[in-house]
Amino acid sequence: MTDPARTPFDGAVTRFFESEAPDEIREAVRKARDDSVILDPNYPYPRRLGGKEYREAYRLLQIELVKLQAWMAASGHRLIAVFEGRDAAGKGGAIRRVTENLNPRRAHVVALPAPTEAERGQWYFQRYVRHFPTSGEMALFDRSWYNRAVVERVFGFSTAQERERFFLQVPGIEQALVSEGVTLLKFWLTISRAEQLRRFLARERDPLKQWKLSRIDVESLGRWNDYTDAIREMFGRTHIAAAPWTVVRADDKRRARLEIMRAILSAVDYEGRDLGAIGRRDPAIAGDPLTIPLA
Repeated sequence: MTDPARTPFDGAVTRFFESEAPDEIREAVRKARDDSVILDPNYPYPRRLGGKEYREAYRLLQIELVKLQAWMAASGHRLIAVFEGRDAAGKGGAIRRVTENLNPRRAHVVALPAPTEAERGQWYFQRYVRHFPTSGEMALFDRSWYNRAVVERVFGFSTAQERERFFLQVPGIEQALVSEGVTLLKFWLTISRAEQLRRFLARERDPLKQWKLSRIDVESLGRWNDYTDAIREMFGRTHIAAAPWTVVRADDKRRARLEIMRAILSAVDYEGRDLGAIGRRDPAIAGDPLTIPLA
């Protein structure tokens, strides 16, 4: 039995699970036989992808990512990938798999802390722009300027006027990047409420994963619908032709990671690209906001 005194935030996740979570969510988590069972009844597969199939596809995609980076270094091509999603959707894990065999000097992971007092006085996009890639580089944002669209709305960290200014400015900024020849990819990782709660419980109980839980995570547990409203507004105002969103169903981390790698490799016509190695993309797992349902 978990000792609340030894868990983050005095066992707040367990308390939410036991007394506040919707009955159907609590029941789904309790009935799960093992981690390979998908909790969302609307997910297109009942179990996560098998290890052998995953490893075989993963190795081929890793080789293609290395080829992509080598071509980028030689050609000067630039790439930005934005990773957003609900808490515990697997953004950081997906980024680690994308960059696992890449040269870190040319593949930069950007995970910014809360803005400083000086940064709060700057143009909102200023602290992100300084991390944009130069010739031959890629930058992968583990959360990005889209904090303003979702988290800041849900928790009241910005005003309605600040968010409106953000929505008016972001399409032009992203259009300018694409016009400059930058490949800009925006991923939203979506998971079911039951899966999110299962992952939070696992983090709370595992001393090696407790650092992943934050106060925002705990406070977000009861704000599921507020997040959904904010996400829908964000898609409605920022899913543009020059920089569309790719929504990835991430209840199965393995399938999600493979689809993200395939999307990156499919977006750039690099020298020596092997479409057979990349494989067919799964439209049931990844697609635009109009075809992939939000959990």
